[in-house]
Amino acid sequence: MSPGPSDAQGRQGLVRGWAAGLLRWISLRLRLVIVFALVALVSAVSVAGIAYWLNRDSVLTRTQDASLKDFRESLQDESGELDLRAGCTDLAKAARRLSSTTQNFDVILISAGGGSGGEPGCVERSDPSFTLHDVPKTLKTAVDQRRDDGKWPYHLYWQRVTMDGTPYLVGGARVIGTDWTGYMFKSLDSERRDLNSLAWSLGIATGLSLIGSALLAQGAASTVLRPVQRLGEAARRLGEGKLDTRLRVTGTDELADLSRTFNQTAERLQQRVEELSEREKSSRRFVADMSHELRTPLTAMTAVSEVLEEEQENLDPMIAPAVQLVVQETRRLNDLVENLMEVTRFDAGTARLVLDEVDVADQVTACIDARAWLDAVELDADRGIVARLDPRRLDVILANLVGNALKHGGSPVRVSVRTTADAPTAGDLLIEVRDNGPGIPAEVLPHVFDRFYKADTARPRSDGSGLGLSIAVESARIHGGTITAANDPAGGAVFTLRLPRDSSAAAEALEQEDE
Repeated sequence: MSPGPSDAQGRQGLVRGWAAGLLRWISLRLRLVIVFALVALVSAVSVAGIAYWLNRDSVLTRTQDASLKDFRESLQDESGELDLRAGCTDLAKAARRLSSTTQNFDVILISAGGGSGGEPGCVERSDPSFTLHDVPKTLKTAVDQRRDDGKWPYHLYWQRVTMDGTPYLVGGARVIGTDWTGYMFKSLDSERRDLNSLAWSLGIATGLSLIGSALLAQGAASTVLRPVQRLGEAARRLGEGKLDTRLRVTGTDELADLSRTFNQTAERLQQRVEELSEREKSSRRFVADMSHELRTPLTAMTAVSEVLEEEQENLDPMIAPAVQLVVQETRRLNDLVENLMEVTRFDAGTARLVLDEVDVADQVTACIDARAWLDAVELDADRGIVARLDPRRLDVILANLVGNALKHGGSPVRVSVRTTADAPTAGDLLIEVRDNGPGIPAEVLPHVFDRFYKADTARPRSDGSGLGLSIAVESARIHGGTITAANDPAGGAVFTLRLPRDSSAAAEALEQEDE
């Protein structure tokens, strides 16, 4: 069964995927070197091959023409001096004379027979190492064949053969007007050695050109990649927040254009970030100033609302609900202002820790008792777990987590305190707040710690500020801890507070940032 088009496409996809994966592991510098080397190798091999074949053809043709010309002229001379019916002895002498020319070839002369002494046909050789059997049959056939298409009935033919590993030029011709035929054997071993030497020279030249191209590619790669490396380093510094990073621009090539584009982009980015920073600072100043300005009238309003609350029983029943509403909204407004001021401290980086040694179980109990939640909260905490942290901020964290659980999850809320045993956080403080509600919807879970995020479809609408959980997260962060939210498979939401037993290192880091 032959593979179909889908199989071929699948193999091509595999090859392309393999090639793409290989390129991902090869650096750009190595790619440039490989490309340069391949181009140089192909060029050098092509040039060397062409040069070799041209020289080979020239050397062999020159040797061949000279030998065949000498052989033809020698045969003509001998045919003029020898008797047309020369015997074998005279033929042997002629063979030796023919082989003594400057071309240094060996000769076989063949007589058809009928010499002056009535001798039969004979074969005379100038060198006994060559016999008539060494002459190719195709050459014999061509030499003996009579031609009627020209001035001469017989022609000189030649052929290159290899005998015992040595190349030879074999030529043959029948002497017109006689009964004898001559064959020559010209060794091409010296030409082969010359051509082998030429091949070695061309191979060495190819290797040197390959090495030179690799060095040139390395230099070119360094020249090309150095600006790219500087651009990469500048991009990393820019990503680290060093917005004043710029590149030195030299030249007018594409890399210089890229550097100029980077500088322009960095400058615009710096301007944009500075504008946003100024706006953010203005917003923070506005929130801080507004919070401070609101505290004075809020203090007066709080005092008045407390007096009204104390005198609520003596007020007209018609206005008592209004008084109660004023008291509640005043407290909410006061909490909102305090939360805004706290958020402003976190944003400005001025929030600090006031550390103290506290018994965590006592701290959790005091937080629940102060807010009258003892009946709605189950506490699972062993006494004796002591931690060095900021008691006020721990109280804020617990109040927000437990209050959120009571509002949205329903009682009873279970608070458990223990220390972690898993590495590398062994010994850390772990506080879990688990409610008895339906859990947090999946689309809400990623946003539960966002500021002012308080509306959802699964829970009743909150009447808080939407800042409580975000303040709790920031308070845990400056302690060096974290807060996570999840749903318990058995039902209900679980908020997990993880804090180090000793937050001294976090406090020192905050002080160093302030300096």
